[in-house]
Amino acid sequence: MPGPDDSKKESPKEIEGDVPETESSEDPKSRTPLGDPPVNQAEKSEKDRKLNKLFWLRVGLAVIAGTLATFIFEGIEGEERRWASIAFMIIIFFATIIIAKGMKMQLPSSDRKKIVTQGIGSYVFLYLFTWIVTYTLVHSGSATSGINL
Repeated sequence: MPGPDDSKKESPKEIEGDVPETESSEDPKSRTPLGDPPVNQAEKSEKDRKLNKLFWLRVGLAVIAGTLATFIFEGIEGEERRWASIAFMIIIFFATIIIAKGMKMQLPSSDRKKIVTQGIGSYVFLYLFTWIVTYTLVHSGSATSGINL
């Protein structure tokens, strides 16, 4: 019959040695995916600088395109204006993808989708926000009800 002190007889070295042979003790974040060469610090810095530039390009274009959409689609009425503006937003976004490919970013294959996803949420929301605000400001004087500025 085991006594109360029998469980304490195992040494800590035996407990630490229970790691299966298939696991390694190195940090999984330090590994690179198969087929990708390790990236040095200068290349990483250049990649981050270009991705940052792409983000701010999309933010700037979202504000400009949202403002332009107010004036470009002035002659279109109703539901067609909304769909035309959304199509314009998508076309401008595809233009930023083409610009990003022209920047010749050296991205590993695991990061190729960053050309599309970098700043997409900011782009969409800033475009819509700018479009709504500029449309409201331009047409606020012609409203028959509401707050007159």
